[in-house]
Amino acid sequence: MSWGRLWSIMRKEITQLLRDRRTLGTLISLPIIQLILYGYLSNEVLHQPTLVWDQSNSEESRALVAAFENTRYFAVTGGARNLAEIERALDGGWAKIGVVIPPDYAANLRAGRPAQVLVVVDASDATSARVVLSVAGGIGTRISQDVLVRVLERRGQRPPPAPLEVRTRAWYNPDLKSQVFIVPGVLAVILQFTTTFMSVAVIVREREMGTLEQLVVTPIQPLELMLGKVLPLIVVGYVNITFILLLAYAWFGVAVRGSLLLLYVMTLAFFFSSLGIGTLISTVSRNFQQALQLSQLTLLPSILISGFLFPRESLPVALQWVGQVLPLTYYIIVVRGILIKGVGLEHLWGQTVPLVVLALVVFGLAITRFQKKID
Repeated sequence: MSWGRLWSIMRKEITQLLRDRRTLGTLISLPIIQLILYGYLSNEVLHQPTLVWDQSNSEESRALVAAFENTRYFAVTGGARNLAEIERALDGGWAKIGVVIPPDYAANLRAGRPAQVLVVVDASDATSARVVLSVAGGIGTRISQDVLVRVLERRGQRPPPAPLEVRTRAWYNPDLKSQVFIVPGVLAVILQFTTTFMSVAVIVREREMGTLEQLVVTPIQPLELMLGKVLPLIVVGYVNITFILLLAYAWFGVAVRGSLLLLYVMTLAFFFSSLGIGTLISTVSRNFQQALQLSQLTLLPSILISGFLFPRESLPVALQWVGQVLPLTYYIIVVRGILIKGVGLEHLWGQTVPLVVLALVVFGLAITRFQKKID
């Protein structure tokens, strides 16, 4: 391999990138815009619109409604006069939750008798419904304990101690901010998309313009040609990750707790795997539109089974196995480990080894396929 010929290809690609200011601006600005938009993705179920049919209209019923609102999961938007109004609101999507408090609610509590409250939840979104039902059950348990304590105190009895006390600690993200979990994952997904699409665009563009064939007849070797096109894209990728990390700290307050050098080194392996995927796609595509469709077919499923939004352990076993051959699966764990936990290579070697192996395999296949395509 001649370093002079390699540098000539790299210089050609850098010149084309600098001349095409619109594309260069898109490559730099689009990841920043995506981070700001996707960084607010959240799996928290907060401020669900709630209608209340309060037939008791008492101090106890108002305290119950306040207890619901204090959790931040319920946002009372109005009152209902009957169950039919609640049903219409849930059918029309104007409300997600309906609370029905019976007329004898306060009287039963004061007398120490069991009191019932109906909470109706729109379960078309099963995840939100499970969270809301769990919170509502917790509120009922807490109020029941408070009532029992008051009844025993009126009788001159001491309430028994709780048989079990569970003490919890939230490590790495004590404030339970969703951005701390989402932003590192968004960083990985953005880099996957940009590097893959960049490699597809560069190679397919050369083929559509007819300049790829002109390069083939020169003394440049296929490996030199491919590396000359890929290395400038890696530089652009590092510019992207630097901007994203700065924005993540300035906008979301997500700082790098671990080694920045380790993150950049691991990102290099991820770049080679994602650029290899883009090169493989470009070698089997006849035009840019077909390459774009294949890229989406490859990248979109990887987001769902890589652990970006929800734990991979909740997926079927077959999809978990598929996720183990995706570079994004391991890179997301590496990024979150370095950014959130601040851990080093001694804790991440189990993700590092598969990521490096996949990078070598994918990029090796891309080189082989690329050589056969241009021969």
